Amino acid sequence: MSQTLRVLLGLLAGLGLGILGEWLAPALAGRAAALVQPFGRLWLNALQMTVVPLVLALVVVGVNQASDAAQSGRIARRTIGLFVLLLALAGALTAVLAPLALAQVRPDPAVAAALRGHGAELPATGAGGWADALLAIVPSNAVAAAAAGAMLPLVTFALFFGFALTRLAPEPRARMVGFFQALAEAMIVIVRWVLWAAPLGIFALVFALAAQAGLGMLQALGLYVLLECALYLLVSALLVLLAVAAGRQRLRPYLAALLPVQAVAASTQSSLATLPAMLDSAERRLAQPPRVFGLVLPMAVSLFRITSPVQYLATACFIAWALGIELGAAQLATGVLLSVLVSMGSVGLPGQAIFIATNLPVTSAMGLPVAPLLVLMAVDAIPDVLATVGNVTADMTASTLIAAREPDPARDPAR
Repeated sequence: MSQTLRVLLGLLAGLGLGILGEWLAPALAGRAAALVQPFGRLWLNALQMTVVPLVLALVVVGVNQASDAAQSGRIARRTIGLFVLLLALAGALTAVLAPLALAQVRPDPAVAAALRGHGAELPATGAGGWADALLAIVPSNAVAAAAAGAMLPLVTFALFFGFALTRLAPEPRARMVGFFQALAEAMIVIVRWVLWAAPLGIFALVFALAAQAGLGMLQALGLYVLLECALYLLVSALLVLLAVAAGRQRLRPYLAALLPVQAVAASTQSSLATLPAMLDSAERRLAQPPRVFGLVLPMAVSLFRITSPVQYLATACFIAWALGIELGAAQLATGVLLSVLVSMGSVGLPGQAIFIATNLPVTSAMGLPVAPLLVLMAVDAIPDVLATVGNVTADMTASTLIAAREPDPARDPAR
């Protein structure tokens, strides 16, 4: 049985028994929820303990991987810049649209009460104005920031450290990057161990919530899935329009070139497994120069997931909506910034480990509780198909945009 299926079974069992208990015997269900809730919190703590070292390692390694890629030539540097721009635009679009969409639906007070009673206390956001927000970006003590789980200053330190490593001689730099790569891999091993108990942890968390919120919890989770699916489809459609407008493509031929790639992505749910189809379509159907698609598409699979910022911001906005919290511009801007940085370092992480390792720092940095993430992780597998389709659409769009600005060697003898 796959890990995803085990998690979904834990989710369904917790939802079903919790809703049934809340309907038939609310008092008994409440006592049962209080009994199992500590086990869910214990599981959450086990996942949280890996986040600080994992995020630090991912950002440091990601900066050096991007730096190495950019050193391979002008096309690579343009590609890295395009990745960052598209990720930032996707995050900003989600930061605007997700709160607007959620505002059209009134949150269930029972869901908010269940989340707050479930240990979803709000951490201090330090919302003391623009000066405090600015000062919070750079830590006066990186160790203290790590100990406090302050993600934004921790990521700032990791960025400075990662860029500093790129200035070292090759040998000491390789040793340090290797250390952080090993640290990230060791944290992923721990995450996998903890995720082995995911069905029980998810069951405990969801049962405790459903026993208090009843059907409202099921409706809230359905809204979250619908929000993610709608945003993934919108981003994919906008990418196609961008390729047509800025990439000098005609709509119907470009869609014909994309459809085989998207079909493979939907069936495999893996951008890496879709790479051969992307290379074939770029060469045969779009007639892109090999020097472009041969570099851009492997780089995209390694560094670029356009739906990551969408997921991080949509998840944070959903948690804020469910708890009745209004997100300010500074919090949303923080989320967009972190979503770009974290996403470029997280490509290649396995399954649910991606969701926890990447959503938790963004949600925490925005001043939101992280306990609801474990419940959302269980249903995130549902829109994951559309996420993969969006990612490969972005990969093809990036290659198309770079190819459109490359001179034709047949008309440029200097090349």
